[in-house]
Formats: sequence, structure tokens, C-alpha cells
Amino acid sequence: MSVNTPSRITELVIEAGTRKAHLPTRATLILGFLAGAFISLGFLLAIHVSAMIPTPWASFGTLLGAAVFPIGLILVILAGGELLTGNMMSLPLAMFAGRIRLRAVARNWALVTLANLLGALFVAYCFGHLLGLTEGPYLGKTLAGATSKVSADFLHAFVSGIGCNWLVCLAVWLSYASREMSGKILGIWFPIMAFVAIGFQHVVANMFLIPAAIFAGYLSWAQLLENLAAVFLGNAVGGAIFVGLAYYVSFGVPAQEQGALQ
Repeated sequence: MSVNTPSRITELVIEAGTRKAHLPTRATLILGFLAGAFISLGFLLAIHVSAMIPTPWASFGTLLGAAVFPIGLILVILAGGELLTGNMMSLPLAMFAGRIRLRAVARNWALVTLANLLGALFVAYCFGHLLGLTEGPYLGKTLAGATSKVSADFLHAFVSGIGCNWLVCLAVWLSYASREMSGKILGIWFPIMAFVAIGFQHVVANMFLIPAAIFAGYLSWAQLLENLAAVFLGNAVGGAIFVGLAYYVSFGVPAQEQGALQ
């Protein structure tokens, strides 16, 4: 059978979260840097594709940009990377199962946040600013996206973050459903396309987009920090509670505990 059941996926994600918690610091930082860069490259592609669409067809441009953005998570999952938003599901799930402790989750999230930020800043500065790939003819699209992110107040950014990582973690979840590369790509594609098309906020994507606007001479680092704080928390709730805890209670709780919950 080429498709894993939800109960089997729960086991696989618990195992993955446990492995991630025990990765050496050097590997975590390198893989985190790569993941931050991969997501940023996906966003860079989305900007370029959508910017080529004439203004009267702007909605189609948004959909087309959303359709190519999933390349970022595909690279993270298939090539290898440590992405904060995915780890917001897998490590809490391993913690709920009693395989790791809270301090291991906190350590991983801290290291991966730093590494993802460095990868995103690298792409935003070197490719976006030095090569001008988020400026010049693409500046309008970059600024429109970045301004919409920082314009949201804390509550709206937080709730948007929940919606985003609910879909992102479902994409990661579906990637475990298939044992074949084509199935994994298909499972990843549509939830990621959906979150981008809807306009939900992703903390790592924002680590690229907002600095790209800052390097172009717009917005500020204070606005970036305010946005990341709200979106980080929302993404954490979306991943840990709406996916991790939901599936743990449904499929990962031992039978005797299931009886006690009923």
C-alpha cells in the first residue's frame, strides 16, 4: 500500500519530531539556514511570476504566484531542511507522546528560528537587494506584500498565523502519507498554494519579504519584529494545537487514555 493511514502518519511524525530534537546543533543550524533560504526562494519566484501579469489580471497573478510558491516547502521536505513552522507541529507531537521534553522543543525552536532568519536574510539581501530581484520592476509587488503584512495589528496577524500554519502543517502531514516523491509533492502543493492565495501570514516567509522591503529603503526593523512576534505565536498555535494536538488525541493517545477521555 503506497498511502499511510492517519494513525501511521501520527507515528511517523512523532518519530520525526524525536529525531529533530536530538539533531546536533551544527546540523540544526545548517539545515535551518537552508530551509529559510528555500522558503525565500519560493517567495522570490512567486513575486517574479505574479509581477509579470498585467494589472487587469492581478487576481490571476496572485493565484499563479501562489501556485509556484510550494517549491520552497518541497525543497525543505525532499532535499532536507529544518523549518520552524513544520517543527511547530512535529516536536510538540513528540512531546505530547512523552518522547521529548519541553526544553528540547524550546531549544530546537530557538535554533531553527535563528537559522531560518539568517537564510531568509541572505536571500533577501544577496538576491533581492544586490541583484535587484525584489526591486526595480518587482519593487511594487514586494512593497505591496510587505506593507500588507506589517499593517495588520497584533490580533489579526496572530489569527492569520494560526490559519497559515494549520495549512502548512497539513501539507507536511500529507507528505508523510505517501511513500513516493510524486505523492509527497502533490500532498504538499495544494495546502501551501491555499495559504498563499488566501494571504495568511507565515513567519519564515515574512523573514524574507519584510527585510526585502527594508533593504529597498522602506519599512523598519521594528515593524519586522512586531510582525514576527505575532505571527510566530499564531503559527505555533496553528501547528502545535490545530494539527499536532488534534491528531495526537485522535490517533496517538494510548487506548487506556482514550477510554478515560470518553
